[in-house]
Amino acid sequence: MQPNPVFLRIGPITIYWYGVLIVVGAMLAAHIASRLSRRNGHNPEVAWNLLLVVLITGIIGARLYHVISSWDYYRQHPNEIFGLQMAGFGIFGAFFGGLVGVWAFTRFYRLRFLEWADYCAPGLLLAQAIGRFGNYFNMELYGPPTDLPWGIYVPPSHRLPEYIMYERFHPTFFYESALDFLGAMLLLYLAYRWQKGRLWGDILFLYGMIYPSIRFFIEYLRPDAWKMGGIPVAQLVSIACFVFFGALFVIRRILRRPAMIYTPGTPWQPPQEETKSPS
Repeated sequence: MQPNPVFLRIGPITIYWYGVLIVVGAMLAAHIASRLSRRNGHNPEVAWNLLLVVLITGIIGARLYHVISSWDYYRQHPNEIFGLQMAGFGIFGAFFGGLVGVWAFTRFYRLRFLEWADYCAPGLLLAQAIGRFGNYFNMELYGPPTDLPWGIYVPPSHRLPEYIMYERFHPTFFYESALDFLGAMLLLYLAYRWQKGRLWGDILFLYGMIYPSIRFFIEYLRPDAWKMGGIPVAQLVSIACFVFFGALFVIRRILRRPAMIYTPGTPWQPPQEETKSPS
């Protein structure tokens, strides 16, 4: 595993590219969540408080997923599992870790979980689009060799053994980044414009179908994919997520209880004496 390339050194302080991209993506996601929540009458500062929790739980989940996927390496290098020079994160782990953070935050402050998950989903996909460029700086997660003009040069030290004789490869990370960006714009449009027939949680559930669909097809261009029985694990996870969130999207429309219905401009709150202020 290669260390994360350095963005900036200031005396004893080292700032890494991966960390910069994660922070930039997280700040944009929090800004979007703040804007969306403010439209529904919430204090926009709540989203920034939520960011601190989601960053922690999301990074823990992302790192855990990556370490499990590369356990053959990390069991021989346990000192690289933790630390500021971490170079590997798994997006599915980040998503579920972040979702746990949103759930814990909203439960503590007695807010509506699916409402706040909806505020977070568009920014999350945008953050993923930005974060994928960390793979470029790490020279990882590229695709098979290619002669196409947009193929990227990969130094020999970063090439897979079976591709050591090749120089240029598909920028798989860029393909995913571009599709993530388009998905984020779609979710953001729906978050702003979709009112009739919408239920709380719909934006989250759409994320749970859009990103797995992107990842499923991107895995065909991942020669280094973590596999079980010859099948990329990310494809199996993608299928499970698509089915799970797709089922929730449909089943909730059958149930369609009043508390599920999207009501813009009227934020849900429990009785005042039971509410904690996330200041």
